[in-house]
This record gives sequence, C-alpha cells and structure tokens, in this order.
Amino acid sequence: MRFPTVLVVAAAFVIAGALSLFAAGFMATAVEEKTEIAVRQALDSAHQDWAEVESDGLQVILTGTAPDEAHRFDALSTVGRVVDTARIINATEVAPSRAIAPPRFSVEILRNHAGISIAGLVPKKTDRAALIAALGRAAGGAPVSDLMQSADHPEPPGWSDALGFTITALAKLPRSKVSVDAGRVSITAIAESAEARRKLEAELRKATPPGLRVSLKISAPRPVITPFTLRYILDESGGRFDACSADTEDARERILAAAQAAGLQRTGSCKLGLGVPSPSWSEAAALAIHAVAALGQGSVTFSDADITLAAVEGTDPALFDKVVGELENALPAVFALHAVLPPPPGKAESGPPEFTVTRSPEGLVQLRGRVGDETLRRMADAYAKARFGSQSVYTAARVAENLPADWPVRVLSALEALSHLTHGAVVVSPDSLDVRGTANREEASAEIAALLSEKLGEGETFTLDIAYQAPPAVEEDSAPTPEMCETALADIQATSGKISFEPGSATIAADSLDTMEAIAELLGNCGDLKLEIQGHTDSQGRDEMNQKLSQERAQSVLNELRARRILTSSYTAIGYGETRPIADNKTEEGRETNRRIEFRLIRPEPVKEAPTTLETVAQEAPVGDAGDEGAEPADQEASPPAETGGEGSGD
Repeated sequence: MRFPTVLVVAAAFVIAGALSLFAAGFMATAVEEKTEIAVRQALDSAHQDWAEVESDGLQVILTGTAPDEAHRFDALSTVGRVVDTARIINATEVAPSRAIAPPRFSVEILRNHAGISIAGLVPKKTDRAALIAALGRAAGGAPVSDLMQSADHPEPPGWSDALGFTITALAKLPRSKVSVDAGRVSITAIAESAEARRKLEAELRKATPPGLRVSLKISAPRPVITPFTLRYILDESGGRFDACSADTEDARERILAAAQAAGLQRTGSCKLGLGVPSPSWSEAAALAIHAVAALGQGSVTFSDADITLAAVEGTDPALFDKVVGELENALPAVFALHAVLPPPPGKAESGPPEFTVTRSPEGLVQLRGRVGDETLRRMADAYAKARFGSQSVYTAARVAENLPADWPVRVLSALEALSHLTHGAVVVSPDSLDVRGTANREEASAEIAALLSEKLGEGETFTLDIAYQAPPAVEEDSAPTPEMCETALADIQATSGKISFEPGSATIAADSLDTMEAIAELLGNCGDLKLEIQGHTDSQGRDEMNQKLSQERAQSVLNELRARRILTSSYTAIGYGETRPIADNKTEEGRETNRRIEFRLIRPEPVKEAPTTLETVAQEAPVGDAGDEGAEPADQEASPPAETGGEGSGD
C-alpha cells in the first residue's frame, strides 16, 4: 500500500522536529551543568562556601547568607570572572551586624603649678560640672582645663570609685600625672623628700577603695645645692665637717673615706644633691682633705669650683709650699686653689719666697717652692722634663703672689745650672741664687758661673759650692766598639725578631717592643757612636708612598729610642723606600724580608791627601837619574788607603 506523498513529507517534518527538540534540551542541560560546576569551583577556591549556585538556562542564581557585605561583594566578583555578569542573579543576603562594643572610658589628669588639665572620654552620665568643681577644690582653687569628650554608653563598673580616689589623691600631689580607667588608677608624682614620699604612699594606700587597683610611682629627687659646698677642719681635737655635699653615693663614700683617713673623729655625713660643678668633685675633695692632713692642722673650704686651703699659724712655710704645690698640680681641671698661710706673730710675711730644684744621685729631679703664675709653673715643668727626662721630674711648686719681676729668669737659670751637676740643688731667692752639688767635669763650676753671670745680669749675686768628682773608671775592654755594636744590632733582630709595624703605618707593632727594649739596652752600653737608622719597604705601591713610609718608620724607631732615654743626638733616621731590596719582591717571603729596619754606622768618606811639592818633583823625575840623589823608585809609591763605605753604607 502506498502512502500519499503528502503524508510522507509531513511525517518527516514531525520526526525532524522531535529530534531537534530532544537535541536542544540535551545541549541546554549540559551547558547548565558545566556552568554550575565552574562557578562552584571558583567559589570554593575563594573560600566562599556560604554561597549556593543554581543554573537556569544561561542564568546563574546565587543564594545564601554572607557574613558581611565584603564577603558578598567578593563572591559576586568571583562569579563574574567565570560567567558574564548579565547572567548573574544575586539572591544572597547579609548576616545582621553585631552590636557595637562600648568605648573605653579613661581620662588623663595633669596637675602642676599652673593648675589642672583633664582630657579623655567619659560616660555621658558623668556630671562633668561637678567633676571640674571637685578638681578645682583639690587644687586649692587653681584653674581647671576641661578637654574631655563624652559618649552615650552606660558607666562601666568601678568608674565612680576611680574618679573619687583620683580627686582625693590630687589634693595631696601638687606635681603629678594621673591615669584613670574603670577600676584602675595610675599615679606618677614627685615628693619633696624621701620622708614625704613614704608618708604620701602610706596615706594613699589607706584611702584606696576596696577593689580599686592603684599604681604609685612617687619619686623624691635630690635637692639643688647652690653653691655646692664642703668645709673640713682639722685641729687638736680631730677632724670634722662644717658642711659636706656630694652628687652620688660613690662620691659621698670617697669623701668620707678621705676624711676618716685624715682624722675624722665622728661619723660624718654628706648631703646628696644636684648642682655639682664638676664630675671630679669627689676627687678634688679627697685631694684637698689629704692636703689638710699633710699640714697637720688647717681647713679647706669648697664653694663650687673655688677652693681655699688655710693653714694654722706656725705652719712651716717650706711644708706649706710643698703641700700647696702638690695639690695645685694634682687638682682636676676647673678647680682653682687659693692658699692662705698666716704670718708668724709680729711679722708681716712668712719669710722670703724661695724656689728649690734638686737632683738626686739616681737622677730624680724635684721642683718645689713658689712660682709667679701657672704659666711659669708649666714652663719650668716642661723645661725640666726636656733637660732631665719626663719620667725623672716631679713638680710640686705652687703659685704665689708678689714675687720679683725677674723670678721667671731666675727659676729657668736655676734649672739650667742644675743640668751641669751630676747631683745637687739650686735655691732661688729674691736676693741670691745658691748652687750646691757635685759635677764630674772640672770645668762645670766655670760654666755655671758664666751662665749665671749672663742670665742674671750685672749686680746680681750667686754662690757656688761645687765639688769635682772624677767619673768612675771604665775598663778599656768593657765598652764594645762601634763595629761590635753594629753587628750586635743585626744579631738582635735575627734572634729576637725584626722590628715590625702595623700594616700600612709607622706604628711599631706590640710584638716588636721586646726587640726595641733589647736594642735600647745595647745602645745604652755602646756609648757615643754615629748611627744611621735605615727604613726599607717592598716594591708594592707607588715609589713616593714607599719612600715616605720608610722615612716615617725609621723616625718612629728613633723616637722610641728617645722615649727610652737613649742619647740619640748623633743618630740619623733615613728612609730608602724600595730602592735597596735584599730579596725578590715577586714573592711574599721576599717582600717580607725587604720590609725592614737596619742600623748602620756612619763612617767618614776617605780623603786622599794632595801630594806635596817634593813628592811631585820626585814623581816627575826620570827613573834612575843619577843627578837625583836619594830619589825613590817610582814603583815604591805609597798605596792609597782602602776605601770604606760612604755615609750610611754598610750594605
């Protein structure tokens, strides 16, 4: 049976439509599932697990409750990066916000001489006018600056108790800062003294309400002492303080220890305070108290940095000058000493002023007596140290007034005269200059007389009492020859270690000081010899720098010998830089060898004598001439002396 063509065509269209509908539904479902899976994965990666996703065709529906608005916005942004934002339907909600926490109520109160200021946050319920009035009464009517703000929240527990205690405390604390919180008060204040501090702490703790936490920081600063004073007196009954001030506990202990050593009879006390004129106050006080003890009796008074040392009537002027001179030299900077020696009864002065300088057989020199000012004392000390060595001079001269105008000339002349003696003393007075002692040179007396005549001028008197003492005999073989000294110097560096320096500098290394000591000891026994101290470097660096460094190192060795009191007037320091290597500069060992100090004798250049006229004639005469009786054969000329190394040679 054949179907009509119309039916066949119609059936085909129906089947095709059904298939199209089925395929479209299948594809839509697949797209929805894929979109939903992608969105869920994106939300999970962003930790937005509160959000739910549902796909409806091309639309994406978000549901759920976000913790806050920020989380909801973040979730929408995450989904928008996966699908078009036009396809998103936002059906999310936000969780309701928590209740706002109450603020922290607290105030800061400051009280000083200008009044009271209060700042901070208080509950709105607080009666601010009553609080300001109470603070004004606590401050004795002083003005109160209100810088507070308020918040409409309930008053926290313990707030009223804290404010009430604060008002009570401020009435007792004129200089204070108080921090007030609910249930807690912190007080920082200053009391007049340690006793007042203890009393305040006891009163405030007694007034503290139950349950209130109170923190007290009350300090008692030391009083300001002006002027800073000390007065110590030593008499027949012992020592005592009329006044004593100290800046620290350690200073007080040092002063009291000095006083006890100087005869303090009863337990002393020093008031601690502020206003000390110098950190060296205790050092100066101890020195002055020791000076009073050295006098036997007297007093010392400090007024800031001014010191008055007073001796009692009858004190030996020489002892007084010695003690005052030593104290003046020992006092730290800033302090100024005024010394008072009462004249004996019936005399306006304590005897003529004197300056004495002595030299012991061991070479120790002491300067005592009076000088006109600090400049002369320093000049005399420096001159003596230059003449006799800095380690051998002890200066105890004191500054005095009303000395003759030519006193500086007489003092310096005395020092120069003493340098001609092996030991002795020179006493300077306004009318004369007396020199007594021993010299080991017969012409010393004449030299001193000529010196004093020139320095003091005509009409001035001086006396000389100088004994000649021959220097001790020295065995001929006891002193080494210059050549032996030169060889021994090289041996010392070979055995004890060569003289080395800090890298790149002219400072002698610490491990070479023993070598320098051995060299100095040897040179001290070698006597007077002409010596060249040579400095040498390796070839590293520029020529000019090496030459300069070698010169500085040679000079450092010379200075070290001078510091060890070696007579170096005939020594010379010369730097040769890298010009005289003795090893290969291409190796480290060679460069180390080239960095050296050498000691070489300075030998005179050989001088060839010019022939005399007779010698010239004899040399020009023909050999075997019978007319020249007594002529010597030409081959018998005297040979010239063998040449030696020039100055500084010896390489």
